[in-house]
Amino acid sequence: QVMLKELNPIIHSQLRLSIMTLLLSVEEADFSWLKEQTGATSGNISVQLDKLSEAGYIDIRKEFVGKKTRTSCRITETGRTAMEEYIADLKKFLNL
Repeated sequence: QVMLKELNPIIHSQLRLSIMTLLLSVEEADFSWLKEQTGATSGNISVQLDKLSEAGYIDIRKEFVGKKTRTSCRITETGRTAMEEYIADLKKFLNL
């Protein structure tokens, strides 16, 4: 029996995994789009984006467009690597 290392807990949360997966497929995404795609509440998505940002997995940029704030996110190289490792670990875990 091979000891499996624990799946990355930062990515393993369902909402954070969804966010990371979405960000892998786009150059950058704004807060509203991520919210719409995941069906999460603003509060929940904000908390999860902060956790991903603290881990260095995403960059969050806030800017003003007219009088509105636009928050956009993009995956970092660290985040991309973490996702690749997570997927590789998941495959081992599932014995694929």
